[in-house]
Amino acid sequence: MADVILKIAGGLIFFSIVCGVLRLVIGRTVVDRVVAIDMLSVISISLIALYAHLSGRFVYIDVALVYGLLSFLAVLAIARFLERRA
Repeated sequence: MADVILKIAGGLIFFSIVCGVLRLVIGRTVVDRVVAIDMLSVISISLIALYAHLSGRFVYIDVALVYGLLSFLAVLAIARFLERRA
């Protein structure tokens, strides 16, 4: 049962990556592209967490947390830059 759930999670993550890349390519404004990059970073965090569960090495959860924090700070910096530019 757990294997089926993990395969479904992997498929949903793959579908989310495709949607994020499409939004990144099709995005008309810079804000659309920033949101797409943020979405892709959240998806990669979920991918890291899934890999940590599959491999049984939960040190990767710490990596995902640090990556999430850095991603959040990067989006804040980009938003501040775009706000000053406008």
